[in-house]
Amino acid sequence: MNENNPEPTVLDFVKAILMPWRGDIPAIPELEEELEPLKVQTGSGMDLFQSDEEETDEEKPGNTGGASGVIRALYDRIPLAVLSSLVLALMAQGLLEPSFRTPDSVFSKIIPQLPFVPAEYHYIILPICFYILSAIFLAISILFKEWKGILPEAESTQPFSMDGPWFILGIGAPILIVVVFLAFHFSGIGVATSNGLLTSNEFNPLDITVWLILIGFVIYLVWQPGQPGENGTWNKISGFIQKLRTDKGWRITLTWWTVFILLIVGVGIFFRTYQLTELPKEMFSDQAEKLLDVGDVLAGRFAVFFTRNTGREGFQMYLTALIVTLFGTGLTYISLKIGTVLAGLVTLPYIYRLGKELGNRWVGAFAMLLAAIAYWPNVISRIGLRFPLYPLFVAPTLYYMIRGMRRSNRNDFILAGIALGIGLHGYTPMRIVPFVVVIGLVIYLLHQDARGKRWQMITGVGILALVSFVIFLPLFTYMLSNPEMFGLRAFSRLGTVERPYPGPVWLIFLDNLKNASIMFFWDNGSIWVNSVPYRPALDFVTGALYFMGVISLIIRYFQKRIWSDLFLLLCVPLLMLPSILSLAYPGENPALNRTGGAIIPVFIIAAIGLEGALSTIVRKASSRQTGLVLAGIVGFVLVWTACTQNYTLVFNDFKTQYDYSAWNTTEIGGIVREFVDSVGYEDTAYVIPYPYWVDTRLVGINAGFPQRDYALAQASIPETQAETRTKMFVFFNKDDASKSKLEELYPNGILTLHKTDIEGKDFYIYLVPGAAQ
Repeated sequence: MNENNPEPTVLDFVKAILMPWRGDIPAIPELEEELEPLKVQTGSGMDLFQSDEEETDEEKPGNTGGASGVIRALYDRIPLAVLSSLVLALMAQGLLEPSFRTPDSVFSKIIPQLPFVPAEYHYIILPICFYILSAIFLAISILFKEWKGILPEAESTQPFSMDGPWFILGIGAPILIVVVFLAFHFSGIGVATSNGLLTSNEFNPLDITVWLILIGFVIYLVWQPGQPGENGTWNKISGFIQKLRTDKGWRITLTWWTVFILLIVGVGIFFRTYQLTELPKEMFSDQAEKLLDVGDVLAGRFAVFFTRNTGREGFQMYLTALIVTLFGTGLTYISLKIGTVLAGLVTLPYIYRLGKELGNRWVGAFAMLLAAIAYWPNVISRIGLRFPLYPLFVAPTLYYMIRGMRRSNRNDFILAGIALGIGLHGYTPMRIVPFVVVIGLVIYLLHQDARGKRWQMITGVGILALVSFVIFLPLFTYMLSNPEMFGLRAFSRLGTVERPYPGPVWLIFLDNLKNASIMFFWDNGSIWVNSVPYRPALDFVTGALYFMGVISLIIRYFQKRIWSDLFLLLCVPLLMLPSILSLAYPGENPALNRTGGAIIPVFIIAAIGLEGALSTIVRKASSRQTGLVLAGIVGFVLVWTACTQNYTLVFNDFKTQYDYSAWNTTEIGGIVREFVDSVGYEDTAYVIPYPYWVDTRLVGINAGFPQRDYALAQASIPETQAETRTKMFVFFNKDDASKSKLEELYPNGILTLHKTDIEGKDFYIYLVPGAAQ
C-alpha cells in the first residue's frame, strides 16, 4: 500500500499473514470478489442465552421445497462440521487411552502395519488421522462461519491514569527499598559477616514489621482510588447485604445461574475432599520433611527458606502451622492435606474469572467445572505437598495482569504483583512466572491494542514487578547470601549440579518440549506419587475439547489478531518450562506437579472448545428452545462422561497404584502406638531400616510421636541389651540378617509375621519381654 495507490496489495496481504501482530489482514477487492460466493452470513459469537435477532419467515432456513430444500434445511439447522469435528476428536482421544494401546486390542489388530512406524506405535495412526480430520472439519466450520465461538469483550481504549503521588514514588520507594534491604542485612535476616553476606535464616519481629510497612507503603503509593468499574470491596459487600435485607426480614434470591455455579462448586468440593483421609493413605519422605519443618515453625523457629531436602519456600509450612493451631489436627498427614486441598479449591474461582474475562461467563463456568472434576489438579491437591500452590498463584497473576491490560486498570497490576510476590514464597516452579509476565507484555506491545497505551502498559508491568519484589524481598536477601541452596532444587534439574547431561542439551530440550506438549493426549509421565503413570493428563473428553479449543484459537488469532488468544496458547508451554527444563533428568519430564501452572490455560482452552460447540448447536437449531435442549443434552453427556472417567482415575486407578507403591508406615505406626499404650514405652520400640523400605521418621509421625525417628541400625541391635524393659523390634520380611541377630541375642523373644492386604509389604514384629521387677 502506498500514497498513490491506497488499495492494499497482495504483498500487504502476505506481510499481514507473516506479521499478524500488526493488525487485521487487509481486504483485497479482487480476492473478495473471488471469495464472495463462499461466504455465509451469520452473527458473531454471543452468550448461549442471548437471543439473536428475530428472523422473518422468509429469512428462516428450510422454506424451499423438494429434496434439495430438505437437505438445505438439515444443513442449516444441524452444525454438521462442528459435530463431525467433535465426534472425530472424541474418537481420536478415546483411542489414545491406555486400554487401546495393547497389541491385543481390537484396533491394534485391524490397523495396518506401516514400514516407517515402529511396531509399538502403529496403533497411533488411526487416532492421528481422526485428529487431522477433526481439525479440518473445525477449520471448515470456522471459515464458513458455522462455529460460533465467543469473542472477548472489547478492550478499553483509554490508558490508565498516571496521576497520584508518583513524584513521591519515584524518589521515596527506591530509597525505602534500600533502607529496608539494609535493615534486613544488618538486623532482619541476620548479622552481616565480614564479607557483607547474610548468615541467618530466620524472621524476627523487626523483620516482619519493617517488611509489612514497606509493602503497605508501596501499595498505598501506587494504588489509584476510583478506578473504572471499581466500587470498592466494602461497597460491594454492603450493596449485596442491602439486596438481601427487606422490610419483612432477610430474603435470599437464587437465579438459575447462581444455582448452576453452586452446583459446580459442590461437585468440585466433592471431588477434592471425598475419601481425603484414605486417598492417599500413606506418606513418603517428602511429607516427613514438611511435617518436621512445620514442627520447627510451631516451636518458634520462623525460617525464611527451609533447607531440608534441597530447600523449599515457606508458604506451606506457615499455612499448615496455622491449620494445626486452628483445628488441632497435629503434625499429621491430614494437616498437610487440608492446606493443599484448600489451595486447589481457591484456584477454581480464578479459573472462572479468567475464563469469563477471555470469553464469557459460560467459558468461565465450563473451565471451572472441567478443572473441578479433573484427575490432574485433584491428585496434586491431595498429595499434601506444595504442588497446588503453583496453579493457585498463577491463576490470579494471569487474571489481574490480563484484565489490567484489557481494561487499562492500574490497580489490577498491583493485585497481580501481590499474587506473584506471594506465589514466589510457595512452590519453586513459580519462578518461571515473572518471565511469563514479561512475554505477555511483549506480545501485547506487538499488537494493535497497544497503540497509544504502550508506555502505560510498560508502567503497569513495572508496578507489578515492584509490588512483587517487595513481597519477595526476604527470599531475595536469602538468595544473595545463600545462592547455592536457594537454587539447588531448580539447578539440580536444569544444570549439572548432581549429574552430567545424558546427551546434547538442545536435543534433550526439544525432546522434553515434545513430551510435555503431548502429555495431555498421550503420556503424563512415570511419577507414581502424583499421577497415573503412562496415561494422558486429561480425560478423553477434556482432551478432545482442548484440541478443538487450540485449533479454534489458532484460526481465530490469524483472523482477528486478538493478543490474548496468542498469549493464552503460549502460556501452556511457558508454564510447563519447570518440567521441560529438567535437562539433567529428562526421565522426570513431564511431571504433573511441575507443569501444574498450565492447568489454568489448559482448562480455559478446553472450555472455549466446549462453549463453541454448544453455542453453535443452539444457534443452528430450528428454534432457540430446541437448540438449548440439544446443547444441554450434548453438554450433559460430555460432562457426565468426563466425571465418570475422572472418578475412576482418582478413586480407583490412582488409589490402587498408590497403595501398591507406597510403604505401609501407617500400619507400622499403629503397631508402635498399640505397643506403647499397652506393654511398652515410646523409647523401647525400634524399626530396623532396610534398603528402599519405610522412612522410619514416618513411623514416629503415624504413631503420634512426630519428633522421634524409630530407626535402629542393624549393627546397633546389641546395644539394646542394656534396656531391661519390654522391647519391640519391627523389620522387613526379607531382612533375614536382622531376624537371625535378634533370635541370637533374645532367644526368649516372640516372632510374629504381620500380614498386610498388599503382597510384598508384610513385616516382622519381634517382641522381647522385659526383665522381672
